[in-house]
Amino acid sequence: MQNTIGTEKQIVGTGLHSGKPVRLRLRPAAADTGLVFRRVDMPKPQQMIQVCPENWVEANLCTVLQNSDGIRVSTVEHLLAALHGCGIHNAVIEIDGAEVPILDGSADPFVRAILDAGIKPLHAPLLALRVLRPVTVTKGDASARLLPSDRLEIDFQIDFADPAIGYQHKHLNMRNGTFLREVSDCRTFCMRKDVETMQEHGLALGGTLENAVVFHEGDVLSPGGLRRSDEPVRHKILDAMGDLYVAGYPLIGRYEAVRAGHALTGRVLQALFSDPANYEFVECDSTVCATLPGLGLSIDDLRLSA
Repeated sequence: MQNTIGTEKQIVGTGLHSGKPVRLRLRPAAADTGLVFRRVDMPKPQQMIQVCPENWVEANLCTVLQNSDGIRVSTVEHLLAALHGCGIHNAVIEIDGAEVPILDGSADPFVRAILDAGIKPLHAPLLALRVLRPVTVTKGDASARLLPSDRLEIDFQIDFADPAIGYQHKHLNMRNGTFLREVSDCRTFCMRKDVETMQEHGLALGGTLENAVVFHEGDVLSPGGLRRSDEPVRHKILDAMGDLYVAGYPLIGRYEAVRAGHALTGRVLQALFSDPANYEFVECDSTVCATLPGLGLSIDDLRLSA
């Protein structure tokens, strides 16, 4: 069964890279609409940007979508992760700028907005994308791989020189409320020297110690420290949830990543879709739906996870 959000919800924040204020509104949508961004600051014929592999644009620092008119929306990964993790399949996302607000650097504010708005069933069949054959992409010592599985699994490994991060490995079965309980509150992270370099080049202008975990020579500079001891690798899983939802459908498969980022996850999706023998679309019965993220979530789950 397909879902949308129950009521409209407005979110206001600042773009991470632009530093500009952004107003975003989540609107319910009919079955088979999918997820659509609407750039309300653009001329009407150019406003709509469908979340789909054809609109993915390769970028290293965030996930970017672009329509055939060249209109873009960036830093979509945390919002898409929240929609994926809450089992929202249809929504129109109105936004008055080119970048989704960073908020606290996690998906938690988006999850709270979605669950506060409610999850509305649409009584229409839901299609999922099932991986049939292994697909792998690599770049240097980084790799991303999609494998057949009977559920969505994400397995992520990272390895950073800073001793406050080091090597971390996490594997999660993303069924039901796993996303909310295990990764939704985990924030994006970076090294202080990288932030300084980006800002010198006009990027990360909205970055602060309040919307990212900033590391420096073994120390955590952000107030309050880490939310979880392995917050960085959990945030990587959060990012993967959003990046994989660019497929436009819930995914049934295992995603394995080693030192991968947004670009590599996007590339492995492109590789998956490059050959129809790699995948199939399946209509989800109750058994399949029970393996997907977000089944049966409500605002009560948010309270229980606090």
